[in-house]
Amino acid sequence: MGDYAPKYLYAEQITGTAGADITGGQVLVINSSGTVQPAGDGAAGHTVVGVAAFDAKSGNQVSYFPRGKVHITATANAVTAGNGVSTGAAGTVDDDGGSTPVIGVFLTSADQDELATWMKL
Repeated sequence: MGDYAPKYLYAEQITGTAGADITGGQVLVINSSGTVQPAGDGAAGHTVVGVAAFDAKSGNQVSYFPRGKVHITATANAVTAGNGVSTGAAGTVDDDGGSTPVIGVFLTSADQDELATWMKL
């Protein structure tokens, strides 16, 4: 791969699919791979990923301002959107198994040895 830069920086907007009707300014969480929805009371066990840039109907594309930098990294094992990110072998990322510090949240799901999109917390 050589040189690397994050996919998105703090000031940029991320685009995802609305998993429910969204109003601009709402706090968002991951619904499923590449899909976001408004956060519930206490974020209902989900990690907040950003704030909606505008209104969007469920199923439409929506842009949001990310909470942290967004990266694309190879996976050590299959990972699931919305799960915590921990480090895997040889510089990869993996689902948090509770034994290592969580460094982010997966924005997309991916199989083993594929690239996953994740946000640094």
